[in-house]
Amino acid sequence: MRFGNFLFPESRVPGRDGDILQEVLREVDLCESLGLEAIWLSEHHFDGNCAYVDPVTFAAAIAARTKRIRIGFAVAQMSLHHPVRIAEQLSLIDNISKGRLLVGLGRGTAYNIYEYQGYGIDHEEAQARFEEAAEILLKAWVSEHGFTHQGSFWNLRVPLLRPRPFTRPHPFVIRAASGEETIVQLGRQGKPFLMNVQSNETTRRRVVLWGQAARGAGFSEDHIASALDQSWVWRNIFVADTDAEAERIALPAFAAMQEHRAAMRKRVEAEQGVSMGHSSAKPPARVDPKHALICGSPSTVAEQIEELGATGAGGAILAFRLGPMTYEQTARSLTLFAQEVMPRTMTLASSMQRSLAVVPE
Repeated sequence: MRFGNFLFPESRVPGRDGDILQEVLREVDLCESLGLEAIWLSEHHFDGNCAYVDPVTFAAAIAARTKRIRIGFAVAQMSLHHPVRIAEQLSLIDNISKGRLLVGLGRGTAYNIYEYQGYGIDHEEAQARFEEAAEILLKAWVSEHGFTHQGSFWNLRVPLLRPRPFTRPHPFVIRAASGEETIVQLGRQGKPFLMNVQSNETTRRRVVLWGQAARGAGFSEDHIASALDQSWVWRNIFVADTDAEAERIALPAFAAMQEHRAAMRKRVEAEQGVSMGHSSAKPPARVDPKHALICGSPSTVAEQIEELGATGAGGAILAFRLGPMTYEQTARSLTLFAQEVMPRTMTLASSMQRSLAVVPE
């Protein structure tokens, strides 16, 4: 597998925001020196769950201080962005980074209604805004003479976009797939995917569905293998010298992280009586450490990473800093992973990825 660090730094009080940001920049430098393939950025607003808030601005800072590591979005909340503005911004960062962008696109949060309220956007419009914005974004990048657009949310007359993207015809684009319907749609298009936290069983089943759809649409085995290699799945992770030490640090941090991420959502629902209506008798995989957290000694983590690789996805987006965890704890975990886990797991055969996208007989 290929590995990236999902920078999702929590800041519990406004007075700590600046300190956390400086620590995250140190984490970026460490990732570059340790040889991870990518840094992945999230986007969340108003709640301290993602201290840098704006992944586009933060990506520019990362691009300016790094030379090799790729910079990904998991994801940019397109319903909150003007598509021409973000096309310009990402084209600029693509030039600064000399083509290191991985532009993950999604509609926006499926849980936090206050993020839409803060931007004055009806959350019911999020998916439609995302689809139209993504269309405009690609037009802006590839058009050689400017273009016009008339849609539901934007009526535009756009001259030639400047600067032109460094990557031609445009930076690498990958879409989020949070459900089976989306994964099938992307399979029919032969496109790679970003998958949110799921159990390994669900991840494998969705990769199989993706493979079914891709083959049904006539894509070759080489194309399928390449697209799977470019697909990424998300997990949280902590590595320590022993399993006991890893569990002692990671499990309370993971629980605290989940509590903090839900705090403002619960407060808004209590105060306003509004929510995005996501309720289920069964907790989602993202809050269950059995599914969402890879945790243990280097040997234990290597085994768990190989199990993740056996689902068929080519890349793992791994969040190393969990909730209130310190920079020192995060840096130690990252270093153990890079020096002791990665060498054991990076030989996982791409042929396994290809075969596991086939429906079992």
